[in-house]
Amino acid sequence: MVFNTGHQGPQEIGCSPEFLAWLTDPILNGGGALTDFGCYGANIAAWLLKGETPLKISCVAKQSKPKIYPKVVDDTAIVLDYTNHQVVIRALWNWSHNRKDMQVYGLKGYIDNQNASKMFLMESETEGEKLHSPKTIPPFLKDPFRLLYEVVFNDLELPPYSLYSVENKLIVSKILSLASKAAKTQKTQNWN
Repeated sequence: MVFNTGHQGPQEIGCSPEFLAWLTDPILNGGGALTDFGCYGANIAAWLLKGETPLKISCVAKQSKPKIYPKVVDDTAIVLDYTNHQVVIRALWNWSHNRKDMQVYGLKGYIDNQNASKMFLMESETEGEKLHSPKTIPPFLKDPFRLLYEVVFNDLELPPYSLYSVENKLIVSKILSLASKAAKTQKTQNWN
């Protein structure tokens, strides 16, 4: 799996001064682009792999714009090494444009997900890529406040390791923590 997430940078896209101050504070937010956008790939990987945890986490984190973001990283590459899988997460505040795309490669083909509505599948090299229309996401899954309402007032039960589950979030949190440590120490971190 490969995840490319981020944008030109929070200052460049016009975030409010208060939000910008929080995003770029290493104590309050933690890690700049690493935490801001690294969480998306880690979250989807934990969901797709049904809670499987990586064996090792490597990370290279840089400051490409130290004059704009002197306290946090803005260019991150995280590699998650699993028993039978590899996940690469590119989380940047210096893309030329907004990105939230992903590719999933398998033994018999791949999925190239460009955005929420544009997806390509390739199962046969001779037939090439085919445009695929993903299923519509239920409205309450698009709105975290509505989801919270459904859980609290309508007893909606979240499956373990689903995108919004506590089990998933604990894995994501540990991945980001170990990625940050790997970047600081310049050493791959073991999960255990």
